[in-house]
Amino acid sequence: MNVDLFDFELPPERIALRPASPRDSARLLVLDGGVTRDLHVTDLPAQLRAGDCLVFNDTRVIPAQLEGRRGDATIGATLHKREGPRRWRAFIRNAKRLRDGDDIDFGNGVTARASDRREDGSFALEFAGDEPVELLLERAGRMPLPPYIAAKRPTDARDADDYQTMFAREAGAVAAPTAALHFTPELIAALEAAGIAHETLTLHVGAGTFLPVKAEDTDAHVMHAEWGRIDAATAGRLNAVRARGDRVIAVGTTSLRLLESASGEDRVIRPFEGDTAIFITPGYAFRAIDGLFTNFHLPRSTLFMLVSALMGLDRMQAAYAHAIRHDYRFYSYGDASLLLP
Repeated sequence: MNVDLFDFELPPERIALRPASPRDSARLLVLDGGVTRDLHVTDLPAQLRAGDCLVFNDTRVIPAQLEGRRGDATIGATLHKREGPRRWRAFIRNAKRLRDGDDIDFGNGVTARASDRREDGSFALEFAGDEPVELLLERAGRMPLPPYIAAKRPTDARDADDYQTMFAREAGAVAAPTAALHFTPELIAALEAAGIAHETLTLHVGAGTFLPVKAEDTDAHVMHAEWGRIDAATAGRLNAVRARGDRVIAVGTTSLRLLESASGEDRVIRPFEGDTAIFITPGYAFRAIDGLFTNFHLPRSTLFMLVSALMGLDRMQAAYAHAIRHDYRFYSYGDASLLLP
């Protein structure tokens, strides 16, 4: 499909720079079949059915953004995907000043050697020393806010909490599964009281989620792989939800992509551990989910393509136009939508 079909105009003031407080006070646009409702996230329990199951991503964001020096050159690095115990694939700022074999000093006793440059401008970074890389990043790294926020304000102490979900447990993401940022213990308790269950899986979100689609046609776009895991017990419980006629609803596109990667044409979700580079565009037949709770996504992005595959492109273009007219807040710290095809 032509990528231009997924474009739309978003006024810059609609980009949220801070999350709603409290988190579940954010607005919620509900698309239920052909019905559109303007609500709030606290209204979610009444929009679902007893027996439904929400699926959250329990990945934890690491301080994956680094600033360092290679000689007299300033080098920026955003870690993308772990490739080994001390080795990470990273997108590099000022990459023209970096060569294979160069050492980068990130300060605070943290250094890494660059190698394996690829056509996308990324390098592998091998961190020196014996300390766990997680400890090194705590010393030298900072929270990797999305570029559309970082361009407007610096990362600060609030982001260390604001950019983690209440489910964050498995360290390894370099971007938050932002749909789950809206959930609070109070909201989970209300959902449970309404008979709505929840499960967790792990998908370590990579920095590739922010990369624009530069191809003119979706067939020419190459997705970056991300690592995920669904254990056998979780897969079994989710299959039981659907077997009894209830719905599996992904919270966030990361949860959805892993569930779809783990399912077959028989619509059975299987245990999964490994990389996924699934790219979902209109025409895709969903196998594992019956709905999606998600934020509002960038124009021409793979995520807007995904929600268009679920609900239809015309429906999503109309819904986003409605959201813009009615002052919804967009992107990672913005408002949410509940999509029930």
